[in-house]
Amino acid sequence: MSTGIPSRIGRPGSDWREQLATVCDLMRDVSRETDPQAMVARYGAGMKRVVPRDRLVALSRRGLEAPWYRITRSDLWDEPIDPWAHPERLPLLDRGLLGELLHAGEARVLSDLRVPADDPGAPYFEGMRSAITIPTWDGGEVLNMVVMMRRDADGYEPDDLPQAVWMANLFGRATRNLVLSNQLDAAYARLDEELRVVADIQRSLLPAELPAIEGLDLAAHYETSRHAGGDYYDFFPLAGGKWGILVADVCGHGTPAAVLMAITHSLAHTYPGTEPCPAGLLTYVNRHLASRYVEKGAFVTAFFGVYDPQTRTLAYSSAGHNPPRVKRCSDGRLFALEDGRSLPLGVLPDIAYETARVTLEVGDQVIFYTDGITEARGGEDGSDLFGIERLDAVMEDCSISSQGLIDTVLASIAEFAGDRPADDDRTMVIARVT
Repeated sequence: MSTGIPSRIGRPGSDWREQLATVCDLMRDVSRETDPQAMVARYGAGMKRVVPRDRLVALSRRGLEAPWYRITRSDLWDEPIDPWAHPERLPLLDRGLLGELLHAGEARVLSDLRVPADDPGAPYFEGMRSAITIPTWDGGEVLNMVVMMRRDADGYEPDDLPQAVWMANLFGRATRNLVLSNQLDAAYARLDEELRVVADIQRSLLPAELPAIEGLDLAAHYETSRHAGGDYYDFFPLAGGKWGILVADVCGHGTPAAVLMAITHSLAHTYPGTEPCPAGLLTYVNRHLASRYVEKGAFVTAFFGVYDPQTRTLAYSSAGHNPPRVKRCSDGRLFALEDGRSLPLGVLPDIAYETARVTLEVGDQVIFYTDGITEARGGEDGSDLFGIERLDAVMEDCSISSQGLIDTVLASIAEFAGDRPADDDRTMVIARVT
């Protein structure tokens, strides 16, 4: 069966089976290369066994205006130059036969070469009497060209051109793709490193250790779905031995959410006064977020509570956040802190938040969490959510510590989600009244 591609190119008298074996070995070796320079070198050495030549020179006009061009490869060089890593080292020429051939952008057979001594490219033609020019296209333009030469006149025939052009362009496209792939990998590596730095900065904004609050057994868990995330928790020492507990969740994921999380952290820590009421702090943060920082469609949910160890009272206010769950172990009741709830932060600047109160009892377990916990996905297609019911079921055990409860919740989520990675950041703060 004919492929429609002339097959004259090859060493005279060579059998097609020999040529096929040579080409297959070459393609296998080339496919293993991950460095474009090494791939080109291997391909060039291999093709010399398939396409007869005594010399090769490669040209490029990428990024140059006529009549300028660069020599990118030559058999005359003692050491090859990597054209992608060191383009500044490539010879830069103008005019001459090589420039005319490249800028003409045509496949040609030159049967009787005679190049004047003053031609800028004369050294590359010295001793050669015939050549073929093989243009390669990129974006519909001839940006590169390979010139293969022989010492004898009439070393090539027009029938040689179709297959030579076809093979060179396929390999040129493969090389270009490998270059772009390596550049993309390098860009991703730089971005990944930057995101790791952002994540480290973000984590430095979280409490380095949990505070010792009288009468509370505390534990916390913080997990981002990417390097950086938008969840946030914090503790604020207040006058009279009171403590502020803040849990927040920025809409979205990744670096934009991490930046808004950092802004929220800064605003919360610049709230004037040493004894903030929950509604006052949320009103302050919301006014600044909505008027200065938050773009349309972005927002922050937050729950801020002030705990008084002397009275075991938790005063709290919520900006659209998931209501914390309270397990009253003295009678088995389980309820949510749903009062004092209003719109998320950053939506409207003039919201006046309200403060609600609850008196906790010894043995109560309070779980503050972000929606990455209850919205963890499971099931075959990931459409099932972990949900409030499963969270409540985990809280039935009143005999374990706060850290033990966190471990149990995470184990339950892992069993539910299986191998599915987290789609959202997951944060929990658990306070057990002792």
